[in-house]
Amino acid sequence: MSRRATIRTRHDESELLARTLCPDNTDEMDTGVDRTGDDDAIVTRIERETTGGLHSTVDDYAVNLEVAMEVVEYGRETRDDRSGDDSEDRANDRRTREASDSNHEHDTQ
Repeated sequence: MSRRATIRTRHDESELLARTLCPDNTDEMDTGVDRTGDDDAIVTRIERETTGGLHSTVDDYAVNLEVAMEVVEYGRETRDDRSGDDSEDRANDRRTREASDSNHEHDTQ
C-alpha cells in the first residue's frame, strides 16, 4: 500500500516557483500549477511506499519550496533595487571585490 500526500500552496509567482522546484522532483513526485481557482497554486503530489519515506520527501520538498521562495523574493528585491538609488552601494561593492581580487593575485604570485 502506497502513502500519498498532496501539497497545495498559493503564490504570486506560482509558475516561476513550480519551474524552480521541478528539477528537484524525484520519480515519486509531480509538481505543477493549478489555475482553476481564483489564485494560481503550486500542486505537488508525492507517493512513497513507506510513511517514513513520505515524511522525508515532504520535508525535503518544504525546504526546497522555502528556498525557492527566498530566491524569487531576492530576485524581485534586486530588480526593484536596480531602479532605485543604490548605484553608489553597488559601485562600492564592485570596488571592494576588485581590490580583494587584486590582493589575491599578489598573494599567489
